[in-house]
Amino acid sequence: RMPSIFSYQSAEVDWCESNFERSAVIAEYYNTDGTSLFSFLLLTPLNFLVLEVFSELQVNHGTFVPLLLAGVFSMYFHMTLSYVGQLLDELSILWTLAVAYSFWYPQAYFPKCIKTRRHFFWLTGITTVISTLMSFVKPTLNAYALNCIAFHLLYLTWKELKKCNDKRVHRMAAVMVMWWALAITSWISDRWLCWLWQAINFPYFHSFWHVLIAMSLLYCCPLVIYFDVSYEMPSFKPKLEYWPSDSWPVVVPYVTLEEPHKQC
Repeated sequence: RMPSIFSYQSAEVDWCESNFERSAVIAEYYNTDGTSLFSFLLLTPLNFLVLEVFSELQVNHGTFVPLLLAGVFSMYFHMTLSYVGQLLDELSILWTLAVAYSFWYPQAYFPKCIKTRRHFFWLTGITTVISTLMSFVKPTLNAYALNCIAFHLLYLTWKELKKCNDKRVHRMAAVMVMWWALAITSWISDRWLCWLWQAINFPYFHSFWHVLIAMSLLYCCPLVIYFDVSYEMPSFKPKLEYWPSDSWPVVVPYVTLEEPHKQC
């Protein structure tokens, strides 16, 4: 009999951490509790705080709702290692990226056949539906495909930095890339060097991935907002800041706006 898609350990993917070692109901304890809880359920609200400065300007908050869901589904997947959990975890990331692209992808980079943001919404939606259906074909490849999207985002960042002389923007981009590089290194290490980490009894690199990619997002979101304001509201002058101050070792980056002087 085929196992239920909701059953524990019915997923096609199993990470390096030993299953049910610290709990009878949580398959991967550190991937579930220690990291997903911290990285998404704690850091995502910090990203909401970053956006508070834009409340009067009606800057879109929609991206952070699927990001929060991604954290919840990630916890469910690592707790059960179920087939449904795996797909929800991966698809929530895909949908988060789709929402982010829909609202924040610079119009200057639209394909020539796309003339308006509305048309781009349709293109993103159709692409997302096709990608969602394809995710059921070979779920083991989904994570690799999703990670490859990061290279396009890094390319866009590089293109924007070429046009920007603000040292704070370049520094924030460098920190974002640093966290991402550490994150993807941890992810690959857990996937391909599991035998080594299990041999030395330290199979926790996927949990590091959760924390490190969340730290990268904490810097990525203000950077994306900075460029979005530069394109969509050029009369405002965005500036990157750090809370509580630049001198603190652990900070929350955010964007401030200099309102244009009203013309009489």
